[in-house]
Amino acid sequence: MSAAEWKKRCEAEWGLQDAPMPDSLDWKSLYEAKPFRRNLLRNPAPYGLSKDTPPPEPELCQVPTCGPPHFQPDGDFRGWTTSTEILPYDTSGIPAGAMVCEMPQYSWFYMEQIVDLKAEGLWEELLDDFQPEIVIQDWYEESQLDESIYQLHVKLLGADKSTVISEHTVHPSEDLSIYSHTWKEVSHVFCGYGPGVRYVHFLHRLKNQFMIEFFPTMFTGSSVIVRATKTRY
Repeated sequence: MSAAEWKKRCEAEWGLQDAPMPDSLDWKSLYEAKPFRRNLLRNPAPYGLSKDTPPPEPELCQVPTCGPPHFQPDGDFRGWTTSTEILPYDTSGIPAGAMVCEMPQYSWFYMEQIVDLKAEGLWEELLDDFQPEIVIQDWYEESQLDESIYQLHVKLLGADKSTVISEHTVHPSEDLSIYSHTWKEVSHVFCGYGPGVRYVHFLHRLKNQFMIEFFPTMFTGSSVIVRATKTRY
C-alpha cells in the first residue's frame, strides 16, 4: 500500500478522524507498532498469576525454615526495576518489661517501569493536541498482612523525564476485620493532562512480612493502555 493508504487505514481502524496525522510520519511502521489498546508495560504478571483466578492461599511449612530473613519475593521481574525497603520493628504496643520471642518484620517491595510513548508508536502532535486517554490498571492481592499493603504512584513525564505534567497516587487501607482473600482492582484514566507528555512512570509497592516464614503480597495484570479517545475539554 502507499503511504496515504497506510495513513487512511490507521485513521479508520483507530478512530482518529479528529486527530492530527502529519503526512511526514511513517504510517506503515506506526500501524505495525499498534500503539492503541495494548498493554505498554512489559511483564505485567511476574508471578504467573491471573486476576481471573483467586490468589493462592499461603502454604505453611510443616517444619519452620531456618536461615536469614527473606524480604524480597520470588518471581520473574524482567522488565521491572525493583528495590526493597526493610521497615523497623513496631514495638509501640509491647508493654514495658514484656518478653518477646518473635515479632513480624515488614518490608516494602518496589517495582517500577518507564514507558516511552513515542517509542511505542505515538507521535508528538497526537500527545500534545489530541491528548488520548491513558488508562492505568493494577490488581493486588488482599493479603491482609497489614492495614497498608499496597501503594501506586503513576506520573506523566515530559521529554526530560523529570518534569511531572500529571500524576495519580493510590494508598488504600485494608479492612482486617473481614477475611476476603481476593484480587483488588486499582484503576485511573488520565485525560486533559496538557501538552508535553512523553513518558509514563509506573511505580507500585507491596508489603511483605517475615515471621519465621516469608509472606508476600502479590500483584498481577498491571497495565498502561492508550485509548484513541480525544480528551474533551
